[in-house]
Formats: sequence, structure tokens, C-alpha cells
Amino acid sequence: MIFWYKILTYIFYPFAKFYLIFRILKKKEHSSRYKEKLSKIDQPRGNGFLVWIHVASVGEAMSVLPLIDRYIKELNVEKILITSITLSSGRILEKKSNTEKKLIHQFLPLDIDPLVKKFLEHWKPNMCIFIDSEVWPNLILNIDKKKIPLFLINARITKKSFDRWKLFLNFSKNIFEKFNLCLVANKESENYLKVLGAKNIKNYGNLKFSNIINKQTKKLDNNLLNKIEKRKIWCAASTHPSEEILCVNSHLQIKKKINNILTIIIPRHIERVEKIKNELKIFNLKIILSSDIDQMDDKTDILLVNSYGETLKYFNISKYVFLGKSLVKSLIKDGGQNPIEAARLGCKVFHGPYVSNFVETYEYLEKLGVSKKINNFEELSASITEELKEEKPKNYDVGKKIDNYGQDIMNNIIMELKKHINY
Repeated sequence: MIFWYKILTYIFYPFAKFYLIFRILKKKEHSSRYKEKLSKIDQPRGNGFLVWIHVASVGEAMSVLPLIDRYIKELNVEKILITSITLSSGRILEKKSNTEKKLIHQFLPLDIDPLVKKFLEHWKPNMCIFIDSEVWPNLILNIDKKKIPLFLINARITKKSFDRWKLFLNFSKNIFEKFNLCLVANKESENYLKVLGAKNIKNYGNLKFSNIINKQTKKLDNNLLNKIEKRKIWCAASTHPSEEILCVNSHLQIKKKINNILTIIIPRHIERVEKIKNELKIFNLKIILSSDIDQMDDKTDILLVNSYGETLKYFNISKYVFLGKSLVKSLIKDGGQNPIEAARLGCKVFHGPYVSNFVETYEYLEKLGVSKKINNFEELSASITEELKEEKPKNYDVGKKIDNYGQDIMNNIIMELKKHINY
């Protein structure tokens, strides 16, 4: 299977540039930095010990910031290379790298043998840390050939991806056995990785519990605060197609009893915003985009967020948050979004029944009394109406518990990594 995988990627190689240009046209790649995915690298490697951390998207990028900060303070580490795949994660990490001399951000090259060899030859990492479910066969096999320590941190294997890997079990074992250490996010992933051939597996908990809450979340826009100070607010975040309709139906139900309700909707993919706005026209509600905040007034029903990196700001002004990708039945095997940030900022978190990606996380939050499962918009609207009437304070004490729990997880991860590394 490894042989055929390599053959297929070699066949794709001549078309790689055209593939990326096509993605640029769809606004899924950076118009100039896409060349980094072809291993065209402008930045020098420099001397000294280099830690390479790879993430895929925004969630993983945010979860790894505390780990990056640890290595920035580590005197024996000269450089930290962080790679990502998506545009949105690239924006976050580029901002971080612009403020830290040790940190370099690059887009990961496509998993084609000549490209990954060129990438590794240029950067010569002393250790490699992959986050979550980032497993690229050609890249991993070349890292193994160079005998570079390789770690999979906060490993999450969903039932859907496990079933795919299991179809080619020998191939999977040849890949997963190459990791020196796998630190898993949950028990389910631990069990799956054992079957898939990983050897050194440990479970300290989900790295996302150790996220740093950006201080900027507390510096709220006075213009926004003035516009919402007399409003009752709830937020729907990381919504997927059909869930925005559900949230507007909930808004209409809540409005029957709470006239000054404001609903904030943050789609998982903001490129859908115009489409969402058109879909919601049938409700005859006043909908304002966050980029047009000056147009917002007391009659605004829906604030539709159309920019990246502002989710925490809106969590900070809302006591109640519905997290999407949890009421779409077609996503039952890959459902749920990370609820930790909302809970840490003191919000009550509502979610649908399809949260397979975060089962243990929701179980933990439910024990703390800050999450609740709902099955439809009627239950969501009824729950939020009840909460808003009671005027409950935010759960800041829960945030402290999560911070302490997350700090323990981070300390254990650092301890495990140090066992395998000689600076």
C-alpha cells in the first residue's frame, strides 16, 4: 500500500501547482504564499535546536499556543517552526510569528515525496510535533528515515477516520508505529491508536483545556458595548449549513417573551456569510454584518459575524452559547465543536446530540454544570429563555477550574516530551 500511495502522489506531482492555483481561485489558498506548499522556501533555517510543530486548522492552532509559548521561553531552543494548512490558521500563526523572533510560520508542503524531502532538508528539525489528527504518510516515512524524534500530541482519531485507516491496517501500522510517542486527547482515540499500531500511547487529557485566553478578549470595542448594553444576548458559534435557520427560529421563539433579544451568529466558515444572509431574508429580520457594526441599533435582530479571530470577543459578552456541528445528523460520525473556550469565559454551553468529537469534554463540562444537550430549536429557545429570565451570573469559577486542569495537562505533556529529547 505504501508503494501505491507513493505512486499516486508522484502521478499527482506535475499537477500540484495547477491544483493550488485552482484553490486560490476558490479563495482557499494564499495568493503568493501557496508556493510554500511546493517547498519554495524563502526564510533561512539558521543555527541551533529547531522544534517543528504542525497543525491543520484554527482549532489546533489555538490549542498549541501555550506549547509554543513554553518553547519560546526554553533557552536551549533557538527556533520554532510552525506549519499549518488552512488560510485561517495561517492568519493566526502569522500574527504570532510577527511578534516573536524565535517563531517562523510556513504552510506545510503537499505530501509528495520530492516536496517533503526538500522541506526536511531545508529545515532539518531536531524534533517534530504533529497536533491532533495530522498524519501524512510520505512526510512521516521521511522523518523516520532521518531518525528525527516524532510525536503526535493531542491525538484525536474519530470513528470515521478510524474506519478508513482500518481498511488498510498493515499500511496504517507502518505509519503509526513511526511515532515515538502519542499523547491522546481521549480514551476513544487511545483505543483506536492501539489497533492502528501506535506503540507508546499516554492519555493526560485534551490539550485544548490549556488554551491561553487572549487578553484582547477583555478589551471590548466601546462602540459595540454601547450598542448592546441594554440587550439580552446569546451566541451561536461554529454553525454549519441548516443550523443558522435553526438559530433564527430559536431567536423568533425567544423574542416572543424577551423583546430586546440579540442573537449573534458566527458561522464555522465565514465565506458562507453572504449565502446565509440571503437565506435568512425570508424571516424579515434586521440582520447586520459585524463589519457594518455602525449600522447596528436597538432594532437589530441578528449580528452575523463575517471576520476571523473574533469568536472569543463575542463569547466574552454572551452568557449563553450554542455550539454548532451538533444538530446536523449527516455529521453524526464527525460531530461537535470545541466547547472549552466558551466555558472558560463563563458561558453556559448548549449543544445538539451529535458531538462524537468531544464526548469526554462535554461529559466533564456537564459535571461542572455548564453544558446542556438540546435536540431541536424548540428546546434551545426554551432553555435560553429560561436562563435569560433568571439572570444568572457568569461561571467564572468554572473558568478557574478549567485553567488549573489545563495547566496540569500542559505540564504532563512537556514532561513527556523532555524524556525523549536531548537539547
